[in-house]
Amino acid sequence: MAPVTIYTDGGASGNPGPGGYGALLIYGEHEKELSAGFRLTTNNRMELLAVIVALEALKRPGMAVEIFSDSKYVVDAVSKGWVMTWERKNFKDKKNPDLWKRFLAVYRQHRVVFRWVKGHAGNLNNERVDALAVMAYQNGDLGVDEAYESTDNT
Repeated sequence: MAPVTIYTDGGASGNPGPGGYGALLIYGEHEKELSAGFRLTTNNRMELLAVIVALEALKRPGMAVEIFSDSKYVVDAVSKGWVMTWERKNFKDKKNPDLWKRFLAVYRQHRVVFRWVKGHAGNLNNERVDALAVMAYQNGDLGVDEAYESTDNT
């Protein structure tokens, strides 16, 4: 079975501010784009949510997945094993525990490899998901990042 290739990006205007994510799933000849915007969130939350939503969109467990992201926050947390340490410590004093827990649940269903790509450096698929993320928070139909808005983030 061929691997699924996923490109993800997220961002926020103001950080915190309105934000969005974009994801592109590629499997053979098939492509699927995913995106959504939120009225108040952070860039790191959107970077991570892009990965989560893309993995949750996979139809079968056990897929080989290669994820390309320009987020050092996400790529390093997983590739360097930090998120596993955070989990053992119940995410004490870590940001975005709601999303990291959701990520780990879906991440463990597949065989995932992360690849960091430099953002805004001409990688066409990275530019494409960046544009999806920006369009998502600029389109005016913004959801509520309830976990973010319900916590004290000051």
